[in-house]
Amino acid sequence: MSHVIIPGTESEARAILGGDGTPVLVDFYAEWCGPCKAFAPTLERFAAENRDAVRVMKLDVDEFTGIAGEVGIRSVRTLIIVKAGQVVAAKSGALSGAALAPVVSNAVA
Repeated sequence: MSHVIIPGTESEARAILGGDGTPVLVDFYAEWCGPCKAFAPTLERFAAENRDAVRVMKLDVDEFTGIAGEVGIRSVRTLIIVKAGQVVAAKSGALSGAALAPVVSNAVA
């Protein structure tokens, strides 16, 4: 069972982003992106280990162009953290599993 949310529609993604007050870590990726695929197991582990503190969602930039444009995604792989409907942090490029937790913790503290 995956702990990473992969919404089927833009309205579903928007509902999660504006949701219940739980911070959301969003991985903007693309199917054609090798580093994105390599990061997927790390993201899944993080989602499983932190499921009570943060929701984790993946959005394909080729499918969710509206949301990607609204939050200023210019490259993949980019992670953003949304809290109370607002982007509170963003990180582009390579990020190790060890570096992911502190980035999220600092953003949602």
